[in-house]
Amino acid sequence: MICSAFPPQTDSTVSHGTHPDAYETGVRRNWGQAWLRPLPARVFRLIVLAMGESSRIYTAALIVIGDEILSGRTHDKNIAQVAEWLGFQGIRLAEVRVVPDKTDAIVEAVNALRVRNDYLFTTGGIGPTHDDITVDAVSEAVGVSVIVHPEARAILEKYYETRGGLTEARLRMARVPQGAELIPNRYTGAPGIRYDNIFLMAGVPQITRGMLDALSGKLEGGLPMLSETIGCWVQESEVADLLRATEDAHTSCQIGSYPFWRDGKTGANFVIRSVDADDLAACSKDLMRGLEALKRPPFPGGISAEGV
Repeated sequence: MICSAFPPQTDSTVSHGTHPDAYETGVRRNWGQAWLRPLPARVFRLIVLAMGESSRIYTAALIVIGDEILSGRTHDKNIAQVAEWLGFQGIRLAEVRVVPDKTDAIVEAVNALRVRNDYLFTTGGIGPTHDDITVDAVSEAVGVSVIVHPEARAILEKYYETRGGLTEARLRMARVPQGAELIPNRYTGAPGIRYDNIFLMAGVPQITRGMLDALSGKLEGGLPMLSETIGCWVQESEVADLLRATEDAHTSCQIGSYPFWRDGKTGANFVIRSVDADDLAACSKDLMRGLEALKRPPFPGGISAEGV
């Protein structure tokens, strides 16, 4: 991949140069110690062509595991960051399931999603407590035994050497499906797990980010999704036909509409996505021309939904 560093956390505010989908803006992004400077679209395409361009669409699914998510007690923050990270790897998040801490539910979800996607990610349920059953459920789903991984045990022994020692509860975090590999965890030592096309990750968002970062550039993917944002002070219903016609005219592009209300006015940001930089540029120009024809001035880069 051309850009393999993990993208930074962003909020949902849409503004010029800061939209979470603005891959090609050229803004230098910082996440932890990793820097990401997206390449100009023309240069990016030349490099991709030199590497061998693939039009195949790679997909992933995500299973969010935890009673605390379903009860509303904990608000999930992993879906957005996994989706964004996958996009930078040239992989599309195709579907998400939220399941309880029940073995049967996890097994069913794993077996359904791993066969129809290139990759399957799970978050939650790999900790030290009795209700952390993801390893057991995934092992059952793929038909292998649960073992204590010797490298994971050594990592945990070292980490807990000055933190009270490696107890039986903590040793649970060294358990993996037999044949699995480890995903580094630079925060707490307890590793994530990879078995075939399944990736078991922590439920704590910061730890999940670290595990994703460790995987950056290591998964096979297609072309990264590019995007441009165009803002306009207009109601969605006024431009619904324009959006549909513009998308129909550019079959490699998808247009998403995100309305907001600010200062007593209604506006919307239109996010255009495509894996083809030329098609993306053409679609953006046509949409801006259409808005101008309706006497609705477009704002390239988008309008901040929360003001300056």
